[in-house]
Amino acid sequence: MANDLGQHVFVTNVAGAGMSAVATLLAERGHRVAGHDPASTTPYIDMLRSLGVEVHTGPEHPPLPEDVDTVVVSTATPADAPEVLAAQQRGLPVLHRSAALAALCAARQTVSVAGTHGKSTTAAMLATILVGAGLDPGWVVGATVPGLGRSAAWGGEGPLVVEADESDGTFLALPTAVAVVTNVEPDHIEHYGDFTTLVGAFEQFLAGATVARLVGADDDLARDLGQAAGARTVGTAEGADLRMVDLRPEGPGTTFSLRHDGGPVEVHVPVPGEHNARNAAVALAAAETLGVALTEGAKALGDFRGVGRRFESRGTAFGATLVDDYAHLPTEVAAAIAAAGELGGRRVVCVFQPHRYSRTATLWRDFADAFVGADLVGITDVYSAGEPPRPGVSGKLVLEAVLEAHPWRNIAYLPDLDDVVTWLRHTLRPGDVCLTLGAGDLTTVPTRLAAASEARR
Repeated sequence: MANDLGQHVFVTNVAGAGMSAVATLLAERGHRVAGHDPASTTPYIDMLRSLGVEVHTGPEHPPLPEDVDTVVVSTATPADAPEVLAAQQRGLPVLHRSAALAALCAARQTVSVAGTHGKSTTAAMLATILVGAGLDPGWVVGATVPGLGRSAAWGGEGPLVVEADESDGTFLALPTAVAVVTNVEPDHIEHYGDFTTLVGAFEQFLAGATVARLVGADDDLARDLGQAAGARTVGTAEGADLRMVDLRPEGPGTTFSLRHDGGPVEVHVPVPGEHNARNAAVALAAAETLGVALTEGAKALGDFRGVGRRFESRGTAFGATLVDDYAHLPTEVAAAIAAAGELGGRRVVCVFQPHRYSRTATLWRDFADAFVGADLVGITDVYSAGEPPRPGVSGKLVLEAVLEAHPWRNIAYLPDLDDVVTWLRHTLRPGDVCLTLGAGDLTTVPTRLAAASEARR
């Protein structure tokens, strides 16, 4: 047990992706866990309650139990939250999620998977490989993982695979045996102040690994940081220590050969997109550092069933295939659209929801070429994620960037979700691929579309 946390732990924002994972590990380690979340429905509430976590939801905060030893908070928890004030009045420790997760990681050999994008999928792939190889791992992934049953588990005596979040510096707090960096791009500048400081944090993260380091060879910055830190490189780039060659779409996924010192290994990734093939190669390399032969890892990878909101199939509507993806950065958007093109649909119809005013203000120009692979594009207004609006910052900035670079692009501005649903109902044709992209509430649109399509029958 992470003894410094005490026996009874209260977790704020407990039903979110990151905090639910901490609560899960605490519960499975034998702690009594309770918590509150303002959201009344998330994918994690049932999982938590099945583990005995006392979950309170809604706007009203429950009183902090008298016998609580520690309160664990997220970056989103305000300093004047009732639980925080009550804990301070009693002299109880109030720990950030990163400190609680670090205490849990200290009990295991931890593999920390970091990167601007791809870390959820890579961590889930690695956990799937380790389960298939019989290593009895634990895992912490910031999304639902259908093939593993849930997003987090303490597991047995094997390694603990953790999606290491850079957004608030959490990845620097984790005691890491094997460090993985998929890529490094400008994001979360509101936390770091500038890109140079963010890059320095990734450099520090790699330096802290005690056993091995792995980086994506196809990202220039990640490769440079990795080479300086003595990391193995993985990807399609010439000179990669483990090089991917002969990438080709096959069925709903991608096949490639992974060349290494022992000869080529044929790998099939059961989800589409070259970006997912790169994630798989990095996961296989990380598993190899833990004793799983590449051939054995490639076989176990066949059980991977994707990750929630990472190119997730959401059924059909009006004859179109619905796919939902968490992509909210320019390179992620381009990769998701490219993967949609591999599905062989009549057209790729894409709706994108910019995420956070701060991110949109910083990156809107970088979306200019992100939608090149889509036939029709809709842009919504910004999903705030709790940030206050900024004058002059809206989804129209992304629209302007696209039209400035591609004046004849077929693109529409759809400020709210009702506009999105109406537009798609009149736009979609049988055989289309309908792609909803963003980290906000655009994820509700596929369900609304499917219901509208069913009602029309």
